[in-house]
Amino acid sequence: MSKKQNSNIGNSEKQEFIFQKKNYLFMFIGLACIALGFILMSGGGSDDPTVFNDDIYNFRRIRLAPTLVLIGLGIEIYAILLNPHKKK
Repeated sequence: MSKKQNSNIGNSEKQEFIFQKKNYLFMFIGLACIALGFILMSGGGSDDPTVFNDDIYNFRRIRLAPTLVLIGLGIEIYAILLNPHKKK
């Protein structure tokens, strides 16, 4: 019977992760932006379903919150594409 040898045992190469600390930092910032956007988007409803509340169309819910979500998505894309191994 032959012995199976693992080809990685004899190698002195060090395995590295794809993402580094800088990538994860930007990912966390992007997730925080997205979460803040969704929190700002919530609410504005009326307790009585027969009464319409104009507060649902204010600046915070129509402009600010979706902009924060899109900025957060942009930061996430940047965090994924960021190459921390690149030499300057």
